[in-house]
Amino acid sequence: MLSTPSARDHSGRRITVLADDGVPLAVQEFGRVDAPITAVFVHGHCLRTESWSFLREYLSYSWGADVRMVFYDHRGHGDSGHAPVDTYTIDQLGRDLDAVIRTVVPEGPVVLIGHSMGGMTALAYARQYPDSIGSRIVGMALIASAANGLTEAGLGRLLHSPMVSAFRKAVRRAPRVMQGSKQLSRMLCAGLVRVIGCGSRRVDSRVVALAAAMVNDTSVVTMSSFLESLIGFDESESLSSLVGIPSLVLCGDADVMTPFEHSAAIASRLPASELVRVSGAGHSVILERAAEVAHAVAALVARAGHGGSATSANKGILADAG
Repeated sequence: MLSTPSARDHSGRRITVLADDGVPLAVQEFGRVDAPITAVFVHGHCLRTESWSFLREYLSYSWGADVRMVFYDHRGHGDSGHAPVDTYTIDQLGRDLDAVIRTVVPEGPVVLIGHSMGGMTALAYARQYPDSIGSRIVGMALIASAANGLTEAGLGRLLHSPMVSAFRKAVRRAPRVMQGSKQLSRMLCAGLVRVIGCGSRRVDSRVVALAAAMVNDTSVVTMSSFLESLIGFDESESLSSLVGIPSLVLCGDADVMTPFEHSAAIASRLPASELVRVSGAGHSVILERAAEVAHAVAALVARAGHGGSATSANKGILADAG
């Protein structure tokens, strides 16, 4: 069975990468530096590297050191540096992703794996660096994500609400006061994560605790400042650049943040993609259903050119999950 990752287990090799504007980005890597393929994991809004902990444990069991895994915290998240609020945009996150790839994985094939806003970041990167798609980037996974229309379905519709608008204005005017009020609301956070982030099945309390801790640790300024970029997000045209590489589109059918219809719309633009619907899973699918997500990710990396056996790798993942 999957154990709770220890501090030693999730430390990996730590690297600091400077973004193009000098903001330090905290990076962790696992596996052989000379591995034949590298998977770069890009986390979601208000999360951090630890959001991949359970998934990484399953993949490590399957891959060993043969697939290099790179994880990093977005600016304003986790152990990465804070930055001017006008840089808290998905466009800037695309450039940050490029800085991580150039610095940590300067050569060799790369598979990008993005969850939620991380998937949106990967799409922004594809638009900004089109020559890398098919040359450096040989596969992409978009997990619980969207290409556009975030305000048209699910809880994303609330992004246009007067309440959210008032919240953003309050943070801009009095960030310290708002950060203090967020601390007072910590007791509510686990409940909100359970209702909004998780699906219809019973979820391990460790998953809820980890997700709530990550949200609690995120500055309210960071939380608020990315909302404007999410409201106007539209990378639907970027999907055309992915047609020539293997892709995975995965989402839980109980996801109320980025409902499955977003993933179905993405897959309809990528005829060769694998569309995976995880029954009963919510937006935190990478935490609550890590074994199933790992199975799909291992298959994607195999399709993208990894020399190992996809079948045996997935058998190992599923056996461990049981």
